[in-house]
Amino acid sequence: MLKLLTKYFPNITEVQKQQFQKLCEELYSWNEKINVISRKDMDNIEERHVLHGLAIAKVVEFKRKSKILDIGTGGGIPGLPLAVMFPECQFVLADSIGKKIKVVQEIADAVGLKNVKAIHTRVEDLIEPFDFIVSRAVARTEKLIGWTKHLQDDFPTSKMAGYYFLKGGDLKEEFKEAKVRPKIYPLENIYEEAFFETKLVAQIRFK
Repeated sequence: MLKLLTKYFPNITEVQKQQFQKLCEELYSWNEKINVISRKDMDNIEERHVLHGLAIAKVVEFKRKSKILDIGTGGGIPGLPLAVMFPECQFVLADSIGKKIKVVQEIADAVGLKNVKAIHTRVEDLIEPFDFIVSRAVARTEKLIGWTKHLQDDFPTSKMAGYYFLKGGDLKEEFKEAKVRPKIYPLENIYEEAFFETKLVAQIRFK
């Protein structure tokens, strides 16, 4: 197990390896009861969920004490894998679907993540500022930024502060609509697996 994680993240600690293993197991177990991730991905959780979420860790290193918001976290991706990778950062995982958030908190507790807070809310209703805002395939970029402009920290912990969105496909029109020019990190340049060929991380600095 964890062949892909140790391949791409060879410096993770033994504790992190145990946590990632537990995370994969919990995602699989819970998904048999409640559909929190795609059923077709259940035999590929390490690659298509954990490793996918960690693509953000390949393009930015969150400084300790950073505060990170995961919008529309669903089954906890990318927030949960990132919380394992950055134990000295604080993560808020938000979703408007209550049953999913309950599962995410259960998984976080089972994995032993003390740095995760799962919240059942619309992100528009949050008020605390964040250094980083992440998301995977929740909505178009214009909407994501519109929902969260008020959450951008005026004094972030890092010069790399901003949005880090996991997206895929041709996004020219979407970015034009949002009036942004993200820095694009194609995941095929990070991972060798075919699953990542059309996927990317879009980095957008806070304004």
